Amino acid sequence: MLARDIMVRDVVCVDMDTRLTEVIHIMEEKGFHHLPVLENDVLVGIISDRDLLRIISPFIGSVSEQSRDKETLNHAAHQVMTRQPLTVKEHSSIEEVISWMGKVAISCMPVVDAENHVVGIISWRDLIHNATY
Repeated sequence: MLARDIMVRDVVCVDMDTRLTEVIHIMEEKGFHHLPVLENDVLVGIISDRDLLRIISPFIGSVSEQSRDKETLNHAAHQVMTRQPLTVKEHSSIEEVISWMGKVAISCMPVVDAENHVVGIISWRDLIHNATY
């Protein structure tokens, strides 16, 4: 089985300058845990829900919230994203995808073409959903 056999093809991506308020909105609305980040339609990074937890103030929405807490929401995607994320090609084997995810402890991998355009994404959920027993 190859990456193209199980990847999600309709990938929602954000631009490098997308504000975290919009990133959060997309993730919550779509139920995503990762968003690829593009510059001129080329993959340059990825933002995970864990990245957001690391940067966004835990005081937002609480009685302790201050203006500096809300300011964390004004960061741009490029300030938070993981740069140069590991990727695979459509013809990569699922075994290769699983191996990389396990080696570097990541839970999704963008699938890119030769020009580094995102053509799909594979998460651990996709791997489990498509597992053959």
